[in-house]
Amino acid sequence: MDTPPDRFSGPLAASLPLPPPGAERAAALGALLLPADAALPIPTAVERDRWDPAHGSVDAGTAAAVVGRARADLDAPWPLPLASTAARVHRDGDRDTHEQLVYGRERRLSRAAVAAAVSLGAPGAERWLDEVADGVWLLCEQSSWCWPAHDDSRARHGSVLPTVTDPYLDLGAGEVVGQLAWVDHLLGPALDARYPGLRTRVRHEARTRVVEPFLRRRDWHWLGLDGDVHNWNPWIHGNVLVAALRLLDDEHEAAERAHVVELVLQGLDRYVACLPDDGAIDEGYAYWWNGACRALEALDLLAHATGGAVDALDPARSPAALRGTVAFPHRMHLGGAWYVNLADGQARPHLTPPWRALHRAALRTGDPDAAAHAVAHRVPGAGAEEQQGLGRLLRALTDREWQAAPDALPPLPAETWLGSTEVLVARERTGDAAGLALAVKGGHNAEAHNHNDVGSVVVASDGVPVVVDAGRPTYTARTFGPDRYRIWTMQSSWHSVPEIAGTPQAVGADARARDVHPTRSGADAAAPSGVTMDLAAAYPVPGLRSWRRSARLERGPDARVVVSDAWDLDDGHDDGHDAAATTVRFLLAGEVSLTPGRAVVVPLDGAPPLHLTWPPEVPAALVDRPLDDPVLTEVWGDRLTRLDLDVTRRRDLEVVVARDVDAERTG
Repeated sequence: MDTPPDRFSGPLAASLPLPPPGAERAAALGALLLPADAALPIPTAVERDRWDPAHGSVDAGTAAAVVGRARADLDAPWPLPLASTAARVHRDGDRDTHEQLVYGRERRLSRAAVAAAVSLGAPGAERWLDEVADGVWLLCEQSSWCWPAHDDSRARHGSVLPTVTDPYLDLGAGEVVGQLAWVDHLLGPALDARYPGLRTRVRHEARTRVVEPFLRRRDWHWLGLDGDVHNWNPWIHGNVLVAALRLLDDEHEAAERAHVVELVLQGLDRYVACLPDDGAIDEGYAYWWNGACRALEALDLLAHATGGAVDALDPARSPAALRGTVAFPHRMHLGGAWYVNLADGQARPHLTPPWRALHRAALRTGDPDAAAHAVAHRVPGAGAEEQQGLGRLLRALTDREWQAAPDALPPLPAETWLGSTEVLVARERTGDAAGLALAVKGGHNAEAHNHNDVGSVVVASDGVPVVVDAGRPTYTARTFGPDRYRIWTMQSSWHSVPEIAGTPQAVGADARARDVHPTRSGADAAAPSGVTMDLAAAYPVPGLRSWRRSARLERGPDARVVVSDAWDLDDGHDDGHDAAATTVRFLLAGEVSLTPGRAVVVPLDGAPPLHLTWPPEVPAALVDRPLDDPVLTEVWGDRLTRLDLDVTRRRDLEVVVARDVDAERTG
């Protein structure tokens, strides 16, 4: 589809000292852009005062850890993605096997690049350049950089394998072209000396697989031309920006380079325009790092590449949504490694986040709490991991402000209300994970990476989730297909919400919370924090007129969380007819014991036990959910437990969650 790009003006266009989007703005950007060899904000490996660990400029602990992993790679064969692994997504739905092989190549190349940079000029450094060249060559020879689950080759060409003459630009292709651009910047002269012609090959592949498709096809769904803008947008645009700045370095490509940068800026503007002013991400905390954070990184890079002339992160001009979203990670923090996990996120993310990227964004936008949150999670020798991409790794290794920042404690705000997504997070005290924390979600069931979870609650003990959201299992073909809601973790039946007359929540934007009202403590630290909402619209149940849910954290010496439900439902019992059961459910993590009117949970990580109590006449049952998917077991262990409270013949229920002193004594 060869259509000219439209011209989008959003909050970035309004805040930046540039002409309106289009050719005139591209020309203005072209005049501002630094030369390709200075456009990326890291020192090249030939700058030995910056890369030799003996000089103290590089994060020596992290560099040593990366080089150690690189050294272990030398005795192993490179990962080998195959046609059979690529085709599996179409045959049995397995996308992960092939993706892990591809990730393995990229991560090994990142480790080798760091090893080459810190050892350049030293005896034996050539072996690292050979390792880098092997990795670069393998990526150039790889038929496609696109992850098979994203490729449209089958739809367009009837092929289960990539069509090399019609490459698809997705997250995977963006990551590879970005990685190759960072390698080129870091090691270009050394590669030219040992492997003449390799960098020319890189430029050919980058043009063929990324630059030309980016310019030629403007129907990419991730552009958000239809208003559906999600985390692919800044993630891909950011990598295209890196590639254009570094790899379009011929003088005859100057106008094209500026055109690509201008289109990237338009694309990022679409994303920022869809961010709410409170900075909330409906995809949840885990996706912030590869959504909003990617946008922040790209805009920071653009500021560098224009010598500071185009700086959307300057607090004096940055859009409110960008400043707001920098706070999102610490607002979702429960304590330690645990977070409020909405949508497909994990409550305890398995990859180390790129904390330096958050720290940089916080400094740039003037958010000391966000900066403190990042520094509080800094681990010596783990400035970044290669799993987050070579660009993030290189920037963490060379960011002096990050390395020198004084230690800090996480801010742990007592209360956060994000009205755009209708999410409340409250804890007993500011700056202290001890005690109870409550998270409540309203929203609707057409959010990005949606789970059917309108009205769900999470309760933590000393920062460890006890009433939980399971998150998601390993991605497969069905995760983003028509069978998504056959996956149990996506269903409301496995969230802490009601099941009404045997009916779970529906999918779609109309399945939403109504009449949502937060109750905020304000300046009174002892006042409760909570939210009330009507869940009826989320359930396709005839005769359901309302389902009022209230969840609040009551602070004080006997702190507790109270979840109250009251409903108006014609269920057939008044006519003497049986109806499907109505239950109120809570998904629990830890060891659970049940007695009439009471469930005691001994949480994970040694957190203090909690009990849930309700009127003892309400029938209760525990439903065990064994776990065998590694994405779930690494968070929750081998099982979760669902508490089902049968309220079929009632019209209201109150459940109280509090610290269980008796269980603590017994333990």
